Amino acid sequence: MAADDRLNRQFWQDRPTLVTGATGLLGGWLVQRLLATGADVVCLVRDWVPQSEFVRARLIDRVKVVNGDVRKQSLLERVLGEYEIDTVIHLAAQTIVGIANRNPVSTFKTNIGGTWALLEACRRSPTVKQIVVASSDKAYGEHKQLPYDEEAALMGRHPYDVSKSCADLIAQSYAATYKLPVAITRCGNFYGGGDLNWNRLVPGTIRSVLRGQRPVIRSDGKFVRDYFYAEDGAAANMLLAERMAADNKLIGQAFNFSNESQVTVLELVDRVLKLMDSKLEPDVRNGAANEIREQYLSARKAHEILGWTPSFTLDEGLRRTIEWYREFLGAGT
Repeated sequence: MAADDRLNRQFWQDRPTLVTGATGLLGGWLVQRLLATGADVVCLVRDWVPQSEFVRARLIDRVKVVNGDVRKQSLLERVLGEYEIDTVIHLAAQTIVGIANRNPVSTFKTNIGGTWALLEACRRSPTVKQIVVASSDKAYGEHKQLPYDEEAALMGRHPYDVSKSCADLIAQSYAATYKLPVAITRCGNFYGGGDLNWNRLVPGTIRSVLRGQRPVIRSDGKFVRDYFYAEDGAAANMLLAERMAADNKLIGQAFNFSNESQVTVLELVDRVLKLMDSKLEPDVRNGAANEIREQYLSARKAHEILGWTPSFTLDEGLRRTIEWYREFLGAGT
């Protein structure tokens, strides 16, 4: 069953929905999917990113755009009130581990401060009925027991991980203390067309191959991760909002979303090379720091409670991603 078939079009039709982080990888696919279901979409946008899918696919022409910073609570209160927002999907974040290591304060301000500003604005806005906050598998930090389930403690240690642990706990706090209708998604490493952070593994590898260059692996290549296709991620966030509307017991809960197909960095690069018919050898630099060696999720709770399953295998998602970058980078077919 395709992910679209599991979305309740009647639920989303004309629904005033605020999306933060629309110019990011996940945000572009989410806005596209919301528009396809007829939602009335409002996007908070901080930076003008003309190469983003949000702009390139002309999604920006089909939504209401508010320019501003997610940390500005007064702005958020105005947006929620004036557009009579029903549903909020909060994706805005600084998502790059290396940047977080170099610039921890700006990461904390955006990822933590932006989350509490949004939730406080929602608390003061009577029209808001559902809020989905995007956390991350990184919020768990490092545990010996794998895969992580939702009962694992949130114990980030490095700046990016800590920012996600804190934002996740703040969302839980607003649900527990104020009964704010918020739930949390925790996903693995997103990949897909529209990711313009070239130091990330998938887009960086694809661009290198298209340019005839050896793909660079910053680590020793043996780190194990979940890789989760962005279109599945967009559908998962929408599905959780739908289920919250029907079941108050979901308020305050967190859900892992994962293909439950763990691969090493080297294995993922090898898959991309094979799908692109490339004989290039990766350049393994073994220079990664402040990263967890093995981290992957159990999605059992999402399967059992939400009835969720992914719509794309890893190879299917990679094929679609490769084709997106072929077109984007003008490499032909």
